[in-house]
This record gives sequence, structure tokens and C-alpha cells, in this order.
Amino acid sequence: MRRFSEWRRPHPLSVEKPLRDAIRIERKRLRKLRNLADITIDTSDSTVHKVKALVTERFRKKARLETPSINLLSFGYKNGIPLEADLLFDVRFLPNPYFISRLKALSGKDPRVARYLRAFPETREFTRRLAGLLEYLLPRYVREGKSYLTIAVGCTGGRHRSVFLAEELAKFLKRKKRTIHVRHRDIDT
Repeated sequence: MRRFSEWRRPHPLSVEKPLRDAIRIERKRLRKLRNLADITIDTSDSTVHKVKALVTERFRKKARLETPSINLLSFGYKNGIPLEADLLFDVRFLPNPYFISRLKALSGKDPRVARYLRAFPETREFTRRLAGLLEYLLPRYVREGKSYLTIAVGCTGGRHRSVFLAEELAKFLKRKKRTIHVRHRDIDT
């Protein structure tokens, strides 16, 4: 009763009946199935999150991953914020290579752009702090059962600063033996 009253979705049988009656009908309908079951899990005093964890642990075929799969996504704010982002970092405060004529046509993957950005103390400091934050957060996401995490890094156009930072974070996380996928959404726009 408590769990269904806390959910945002109603019990499927409670559309025309009170919740207590709907649960009683559900139990009656599932009685034959319950008698056939090898395992039953009493979820009466469990939160939705606890039920998910119980079922996941009980029926997981593979060993639990020590880290979620990490998707690093660079983007340009001018093209909109990526909706799939779990964490979003804005790097528009860093010096912009776009305004340096010899770097404008290059991307954040180019060593010359990387060298330019690394020359600024705020770039090095931010990269260090962001890496530390991720090192702190990842075990906590694992504990909560998160199987993937999308980290978005944005700059104005999505071509220089965000690309550079996503690549730097990928190097850091790979050294930490993390599963990483990098995508540069706006590098060619």
C-alpha cells in the first residue's frame, strides 16, 4: 500500500477499484504463479530502489561491474544542451582558441590547440579538479547501481575547448581502468 501510494504511477488494477482491493485481486491472480516459483522475494517493506537492487543482485548473470560505462560527450552550447547528459560541465570560461587565427580551423584534438589550452593555469587547474570530482563520484554511482554515465562538456561551438577537455578526461579515466566512449557531437559544425 505504502509503495504504490508513493509511486507516480497507479497500480494497474486500481483504475476502478480502491488500492487495497487492487492488491488483493493481484495476489489472487498471481497465486498459481507464486506456487510454481522457485524464489519469492517479499518486498513489502522495501523502497522502489531497494526492490530494484534486490532483483538485480539476485538475477544478474554477469558479475557486477566495478564502474559504469562512461560516455564523454563534447558539445557546443550554440547547438543546444544534450538531453542525455547526467553530468554537464561548462568550459566557456577557458581561453578560446577560436580567436587565434592559426588555431581557429583546428579542433581540440589537435596537439597545437591542446598545447595552447594547457599553457593556461586555469585549464590545468580545472582539469585536475574535474578529474578529482569524477574520481570521487564514480564509486558512488556504482553503489547506486548506475550502469552508464554520460558526462557532457560544453563550450560555445563544441570544437575546441570542450573537445580538448573530453579527450583529457578520457585519458585520465582510461588510466583508472574505466570503460570510456568519447563522442564529439559538434566538432564539425
